[in-house]
Amino acid sequence: MISLFKFFSKDENKSKDIAKERLKLVLTHDRANVSPKYLDMMKDDIIKVMSSYMEIEEEGIDINLTRVANDDDTYTSTLVANIPIKKMKNIGKNNG
Repeated sequence: MISLFKFFSKDENKSKDIAKERLKLVLTHDRANVSPKYLDMMKDDIIKVMSSYMEIEEEGIDINLTRVANDDDTYTSTLVANIPIKKMKNIGKNNG
């Protein structure tokens, strides 16, 4: 019975962590004055441009807007992109 309780408490902690991350994301978007729809449009454009130079794994793409502390105690919004690259395309390479 105790193990069953631990099982549910892990799910609660996991759900709590997910909710916390979502709230951070919403607050960051709000502070940067960027809507989730706008971020999705940027993500689509980044994928389009990168796809012309390399094969990427779209399912693994993670693009987020974060806040980074500056030395003067202010914050800067930063776009962080993790884009898995399958391989580079040979566009524009000189074959001779």
